[in-house]
Amino acid sequence: MILDIKNVIKDYKLSRNNKFRALKGINLNFESGQLVSIIGESGSGKSTLMNVIGGLDNDYQGDILIDNKSVHTQSEKELDRYRKNKIGFVFQSFNLIPHLKVLDNITVALTLSNVKKAERIKRAKKILKDVGLENHMYKKPNQLSGGEKQRVAIARALINNPDIILADEPTGSLDSETSEQILGLIKIIANKGKLVIMVTHSEKVAEYSDRVITIADGLIIKDEKKAEDKKMIIGEEKINIGKQNLSFKDAVGMALKNMKEKLGRNLLVSIGASIGITSVIIMLSIGNGVGKYMNNTMNEYVNPNVVEVQQLSEESDQPDSPGELMTTESKPFEQANIDELAKIENVDKVELAYSKLNFRGNIAKIGDKESSFQILNTVSSNITKENITSGVKPESGEVMISANLASELDDNIIGKTIDVEFLIGETKFIESFKVSGIFGDIAQSGMNDFSTVFINYENLKSLAEDQDVVIKPNTVYLVTDDQDNVNNIKEKVLALGYTGSMEERLLGMFTEMLDVVTYILAAIAAISLVVSAIMILVVMYISVVERTREIGVLKAIGARRKDIKRIFVAESFLIGLSSGLFGLLVAVLLMFMINVITSNLFSVDLVIISRNYVLFGILVSVGISILAGLAPASKAAKLDPVESLRRE
Repeated sequence: MILDIKNVIKDYKLSRNNKFRALKGINLNFESGQLVSIIGESGSGKSTLMNVIGGLDNDYQGDILIDNKSVHTQSEKELDRYRKNKIGFVFQSFNLIPHLKVLDNITVALTLSNVKKAERIKRAKKILKDVGLENHMYKKPNQLSGGEKQRVAIARALINNPDIILADEPTGSLDSETSEQILGLIKIIANKGKLVIMVTHSEKVAEYSDRVITIADGLIIKDEKKAEDKKMIIGEEKINIGKQNLSFKDAVGMALKNMKEKLGRNLLVSIGASIGITSVIIMLSIGNGVGKYMNNTMNEYVNPNVVEVQQLSEESDQPDSPGELMTTESKPFEQANIDELAKIENVDKVELAYSKLNFRGNIAKIGDKESSFQILNTVSSNITKENITSGVKPESGEVMISANLASELDDNIIGKTIDVEFLIGETKFIESFKVSGIFGDIAQSGMNDFSTVFINYENLKSLAEDQDVVIKPNTVYLVTDDQDNVNNIKEKVLALGYTGSMEERLLGMFTEMLDVVTYILAAIAAISLVVSAIMILVVMYISVVERTREIGVLKAIGARRKDIKRIFVAESFLIGLSSGLFGLLVAVLLMFMINVITSNLFSVDLVIISRNYVLFGILVSVGISILAGLAPASKAAKLDPVESLRRE
């Protein structure tokens, strides 16, 4: 005995105190190989009985035993496996998934069971041949006749080789000739050892059965068995259906097929959602481009193998009146500091230097021309040949001046003598120097726009000693022979409590300000992502409503809640991925367009999209899309299969 129904009672709640009893204590048992018809008028309870047997409805009293194992006490997960492995459904209205080809409609049950693709297709083709549809496997349901659709439904019911086939009015939508063909096919299935239960109101259909059960008002009123005279055919072997879990890969594959049905709508959603991603990537990339420009501009003026070190600045003298001098200089280094820095790993050479920023009182003269300068600096290895526009570094008795200062004094100043007036401490120096070279290019703008006079350190130290002024180095340059060592040296310098150059400190300050502005602009642009999420949420809810019957079919063939949820989450994932990729494509196109303009106008690439921004944009797009799709996916997973199958 394969199926045993024991005193099954089913009530439907009409209101708080009213119930309708659809089944009033049903007791039946069935054997393998039987072709059974359950007949009765509409409302007699036959469809309710089929739903109970099929595990679609587990809210009843009594029990149903399959191979002596209770169905009623099974968990939701066990009921899913029961429908997947033991039951095959054939519906009156076929319930084929319209956007799937015949082959896919049949293999979907095996897909839910995580059967390998090659095995799914092999088995589906064999069953299609058995039902006479081997030449129609790549057609869609709307290209088939009614009889062909029902054959597809039968093939789908057989694909997992279940023990029981439940057919709800299998010929109700067919003409007489086609009905006979379908009934003949069903009889062959029963002869292969399967229990086939047909729910019908047709006496003609019942004539094909070995047993006819009549139900009225929820009660079995007649149970007629015909004399058995049939030849059993060896049935199909059970197939290996693996872990019976829908894999994410297969979920994505099913989602892709589903999305093709509404391709135009899904493309519009993806394009709309991509606007926010494009905006965020562009905002971040502009900040990145400006930051790189500032770094590159500063680095143009320095030797990449040299690390400039200063100590925390002492408080600058503040003028008490507008006429007083405004000066700043870094805290001087003692010999202990210099020795400490020299011990840093990979430092090959230590150079001492002096630098002072003075906004008033520094003057350079040649003839009757004079111009103020702001910085007195000593030369070092930090200055490269590329920094010197013309001439060379100064020796004793010589100075090098910045290009902007040279333009104020004399265009052909190299080799000429100038008078330089500057202040060290309280002592004023007025000295004559020969100009050995010009530093920088006046056409360039950057961190070193202050007018500067460069002097040899030993020369400056000697001049100071002549006036009994002691100069201590307030800048130290650490030279390494490998640029790869620079970052490590800088980290150790900071760890010892020292700082980098004034330019580096200014750059750090500007970079922090730029980061804040960039993130604020990106956050404003990200507001559109909220709109995108709402749009995806609405579209996914619409999709659930449109595909309610499809969800019912999937549950009838054994789909778990987790499987249904995974399919819809996979669709959200694909929308998010396509949005992210489209947004990235638009961002890249905008980057090229903007950079062409800024490069022509300012010789600068303003927008630089990094790999991190690419990854960030795609991950954010996918993440937001999946989050937006979770609620609709959960709703789809919770749909009642019986109610879903009734939805038109």
